[in-house]
Amino acid sequence: MPLPHLSPLLLVLLALMVLRRPPLQAALAGCSLALLLWACGAAQPMQAPALAAAALDTAVLLAITASVIVPGLVFVILIEGLGINQVLSQSLQSLALPRPHQVLLVVLGLGPMLESLTGFGVSMVATIPLLLALFERQVALRLAILGMGIMPWGTLGLATVVGAPLAGLPAERLATDTVFTSAPVFLAIATLSLWWTKARDARAWLALALCCLLFLAVLAALSRFTGPEMAGVGAGLAVMVVLLAPSWARRPGSGGAGLRAAMPYLVLIGCVLLLKGGVLLTQADGLWQVAGHAVVWKPLTSPGLALAAASMGIAWRHPGLLRPPAGRPALGQALRARATRPLLTIAGFLALSQIMVKGGFLDALTQALSALSLAAAGPVVAALGALSGYLTGSTLGGNAIFMPAIGLLPETARPLLAALQNSGAGHAAMASIPIAMVALGLARGTREEEGALVRFGFLLACLNTLLVALAGLVALAL
Repeated sequence: MPLPHLSPLLLVLLALMVLRRPPLQAALAGCSLALLLWACGAAQPMQAPALAAAALDTAVLLAITASVIVPGLVFVILIEGLGINQVLSQSLQSLALPRPHQVLLVVLGLGPMLESLTGFGVSMVATIPLLLALFERQVALRLAILGMGIMPWGTLGLATVVGAPLAGLPAERLATDTVFTSAPVFLAIATLSLWWTKARDARAWLALALCCLLFLAVLAALSRFTGPEMAGVGAGLAVMVVLLAPSWARRPGSGGAGLRAAMPYLVLIGCVLLLKGGVLLTQADGLWQVAGHAVVWKPLTSPGLALAAASMGIAWRHPGLLRPPAGRPALGQALRARATRPLLTIAGFLALSQIMVKGGFLDALTQALSALSLAAAGPVVAALGALSGYLTGSTLGGNAIFMPAIGLLPETARPLLAALQNSGAGHAAMASIPIAMVALGLARGTREEEGALVRFGFLLACLNTLLVALAGLVALAL
């Protein structure tokens, strides 16, 4: 495999891991080197049609991403203004659940549901105050990161929706296959959570088995029949209902405050279901299509429409949120502050992936993977996916780097390898340095806690990668 062809990716790794540069600078450096090598003829000759195709597909993929991230951040800013997540945490804490139920409620219920609805680590805004009130501080910080485990279905399945066309697969197929390759990670997350919190009796393990089975069954069914957008929401919500139902039955009305606080999330779920149902009934998705060179976007199916509708409902109900008091930034200012850097960073990684695909840089990687048996290629792809997800701190960023290479592989190998990339990137991103920094910021962490949590995240990413690779080998054996 010619080293120059992969040197843009190696430069990104060097910038992130050794020079400790921000992801945006690393992506721009990789793009600059790739364009220079392409112009010098290191890969395929640079031609105007190929350059235009790379720019066009980058723009379409960025539009798909921005159509979810921008309204998603508006929704996040509005619910933070209402203090909804704090009320939700206090309401759950007041139910006095058994310890195993408390752990599973966060790790397989509340955390995955909120992260699936909004992404951006917003789930930790609700889970960290709850966990700090229930558990020892070190354990609480670890559990907060474990509750991010839904990553491939986070932000209404955005990474899977974008990764599927890069791999040449339907989003429903990629999401369904990812359930299998991610299943061991979810089981390990729940097991570690119970072990650390000393909830180890027979009832705790029984609750773990039932919740994991329910979580995976709902995740698989919704991924297959409705797509990735609502799968994580449904799986987390199902676990929450099962765990909270006994408390609600013993104390009628005890969940009233929590349900009122969760109303914006319930409205968002309703908007997503209406959008999906309307598209299925009317087939309106074909009315408007934005076609790139190798990517097609159907804006009328974007979950961003549901996020925008839910945000408008909140703003209409609470108009004061649009006119914050002195000392707090206006909605537009807050949105620019939060959205600019993530979108620019994602644009950089998307551009790098498309330059490398259209310029032929990934041909050597594709040939190397094609020359391997599936049994050998599976662990390699899982490791590459984990590396890309951990470095970028994003499943979407990881998929943008390596998923195009998988899209060039033979059709028989593509579904499993794409799922391994999706799972590997997602579960490593969950434990990445940016996620750890968000958790520490919310918990007002110390410098000592920073080092400990980053090391924990790295070890967790390694464990998750091993589990994803083993799931791939099991899939081949079956």
